[in-house]
Amino acid sequence: MSESKEKLKTNHKHEETRGGFLNKRYQAFLWAAVAAVAIYLIVRNIGAFGNILLVALGFGAVVLIHEFGHFIVAKLSGVKVEAFSIGFPPTLAGILRTEQGRRISILPRFFPKEDESVHSRLSFTIGKKGRASETEYRIGVIPFGGFVKMLGQEDVGSVKTSDDPRSYANKPVSTRVAIIAAGVVFNIISAMLLFMMVFLIGIELPPAVVGSVVPDSPAARAGLNPGDEIIEIAGKSENLDFSNIQVAAALSDRGEEIRLKVQRGEDPMDFTLVAEQIQTLRGEMRLFGIMPPQSLTIAKVSDVHTLHERTGLLAGDRITSVNGRDVQTHWHMETIVANCLVPAATVIAERTTETGEVELVESQIPLNFSPTERKVESESDLCHIYSMVPRLRVEVVDTESGLQEGDIILAIGDVENPTYKEMREITTEYEKRELPIKVLRTDANGAEEVLFVTVVPKRRPGGERVLIGIIPVLDAGHPVVAKTISVEDGPAKLEIPRGAVITAVAGTAVSSFYDIIREVGRYPGQRVVIDYRINNQVAVNVALDVDRPEDFVSVKSTFAEFVPFDDLKRLYKADNPIEAVGMGYKKTVMFITQTYLTLRRLVGRDVSPKNLIGPVGILAASYTIVAERPFVYYVYFLGLISACIAVLNFLPLPPLDGGVVVLLFVEKVKGSALSERTQGIIAYVGLVLIGGFFLYITFNDIVRSFFS
Repeated sequence: MSESKEKLKTNHKHEETRGGFLNKRYQAFLWAAVAAVAIYLIVRNIGAFGNILLVALGFGAVVLIHEFGHFIVAKLSGVKVEAFSIGFPPTLAGILRTEQGRRISILPRFFPKEDESVHSRLSFTIGKKGRASETEYRIGVIPFGGFVKMLGQEDVGSVKTSDDPRSYANKPVSTRVAIIAAGVVFNIISAMLLFMMVFLIGIELPPAVVGSVVPDSPAARAGLNPGDEIIEIAGKSENLDFSNIQVAAALSDRGEEIRLKVQRGEDPMDFTLVAEQIQTLRGEMRLFGIMPPQSLTIAKVSDVHTLHERTGLLAGDRITSVNGRDVQTHWHMETIVANCLVPAATVIAERTTETGEVELVESQIPLNFSPTERKVESESDLCHIYSMVPRLRVEVVDTESGLQEGDIILAIGDVENPTYKEMREITTEYEKRELPIKVLRTDANGAEEVLFVTVVPKRRPGGERVLIGIIPVLDAGHPVVAKTISVEDGPAKLEIPRGAVITAVAGTAVSSFYDIIREVGRYPGQRVVIDYRINNQVAVNVALDVDRPEDFVSVKSTFAEFVPFDDLKRLYKADNPIEAVGMGYKKTVMFITQTYLTLRRLVGRDVSPKNLIGPVGILAASYTIVAERPFVYYVYFLGLISACIAVLNFLPLPPLDGGVVVLLFVEKVKGSALSERTQGIIAYVGLVLIGGFFLYITFNDIVRSFFS
């Protein structure tokens, strides 16, 4: 009877072993199938795969350096390190020095052996006999970092009791603090080395030059002008680039005055600015209102055909003149365009042919009038022409609301011929409700038709404004007055009713606001008569005293078509290795300080978590840099990430390194370690908090990437 039972047990054990083996074979087959599909996709998209691999290796290297810090100090401190892995499991291969030689194990998870000394069915030993090592060096399948496995330490930061004197748990607190802190120190050192390499090679960055100024911003009120070069920020003057301006504003305290020294002409000038919350595409951010400088060179775009079809320009073209006037800088060109006040601008650009010859190309680029140049708080903030505000025309549509580019807005809700201010007020009032809009639409044959469209105004995720998915401009092509407004220090308000059509200026017929501007400008210092009609009734006229015709027109022209320009760049390069070390050190300190102050502002609610970029945003930015820019920019980005990781990893929250150090200090003060259960609870609470925060910013990343 007992023999029968033993036989049954043996058979049952064999069945379990056979079942486990089949299960492992099934897993191996599944992984082989996945690998085959992956290889097929890689071959079909070899360029994209190369970029993705470079991103993965770069981030893996940053994390690996952090773990290498733990590894080196642990080894030097006499702690038994059981494994050091490049990449995360499943393990692709492992190597361990034994007395018989170097044992190499291939895919041990999928081809295990019951005999632990063999470790894997796909294992073999090479090399000469010698002294055995305690550390297995592994290569993981997932190349996003690595890990160190020490005797006596768990991943959550708690410790396991052990009689082994080489256990991590049996080392003095000071030694354990050194081991834990080493990862952060190595990240800081690696950031300095990366930045040192960058500045030895040289990198082109946007200089600390004012490209343009946001209307009604701190920079505008202080009197900064496009082209001003900032040579000192809060006492710092060495190797300033545009990021220093952004950081100074973003990390300033509420109401804090930041002193800038600006080079304008021959003499430097001093300015004091207080950063304010300004609405951007990524939400509200603390800014000065200084935009980065751009060059006159057309940037690369994905849709080259559309760019050439709409503007006559190609990537690499360099604009040299606008309407017959030579341009030297981008801000000079913008000033010329702003004062054109005509339907289109004639642009001359230099183009380098495939043979290397430079030729001049001419193109006509349509111009638009923006409805306002500043935050609209009153009617006087609207752009006008001798107190007359033109109607609104739809320039860009990003929804399927039924509106189309070129639609002229005749009415929104109950308001006929609304101004931009009225449109904003009405759309806010109708948030999440149907809003009727009356438009004048011109078809491909030039026939005009009045149509009614219904839209539902909504707030964009993370945004403050209620939108209907359009960008409007002023309808300068038709001399129809939406409204006349009173302007301080401007022309007297003309008594012209809404919807009136201007027919003549000083007896000369006009058919657009361009004509009105031209004709009124012929009579400086005189009184002119403006004729108009309303609802096709008999003509009426009003008188306009043209005291300062150039000051009585607040509209500014901008390119109607999107014209992408490269950023203005300046080479930042060290003259020698010693200078490169200094530049690398200062850049590392800047990014460490920036990360710390960002976290502090986050706790103080001065910075919204919606403005932070999470893993998805970082990976997307990395891929863009790798795919579109020279490799030195990716090295610079990895230096930035290394500095940020150093700060984030030292936050006092288990299971981060900083949290583990806090627990070690508690142990030092208390005289004994907290219980494993208590450490585990603390670690898991920290893990939940950190995980929840990262899920939140990852959600914001996805919203920005796919829904903004």
